[in-house]
Amino acid sequence: MDDLRELYQEVILDHGKHPRNKRHPEHVTHAAHGNNPLCGDKVTIYLVIGERDRIEDVAFEGRGCAISTASASLMTEIVKGKTEAEARALFERFHAMCTDDSYVSAGDDEIDPESMDRLQVMAGIRQFPMRVKCATLPWHTLTAAMAGKEKASTE
Repeated sequence: MDDLRELYQEVILDHGKHPRNKRHPEHVTHAAHGNNPLCGDKVTIYLVIGERDRIEDVAFEGRGCAISTASASLMTEIVKGKTEAEARALFERFHAMCTDDSYVSAGDDEIDPESMDRLQVMAGIRQFPMRVKCATLPWHTLTAAMAGKEKASTE
């Protein structure tokens, strides 16, 4: 189990130091700003949503701790190509994974099992309640952007 925890920490550190999709796309259809005043994390999520509500491009900018940055980086890799409904479902499952002590991976449901496997690196966050908002801020901001809201809250 220690080897697995160490691997997860390496993945988080890698995404924190070398975030994927940290940029501002040229033609954005949706965007939202998220702020966690408790720790100072700030993130802007940019989306290009095309036909059939499919996320054609997703990127982020901002500053924050390694957990917030890693979460945004992983999120952008995972939701690209998904529909808005699929992205919302992933957010709900991710949020439960980070907050619910009784969370059990449900590999047999409609949620993309490969994406949920990739997000497992963040599951240990629930042991540190003060860090949950760091991990979920990019996801809350994504859902705000999809809903056409300019600002996101982790509440």
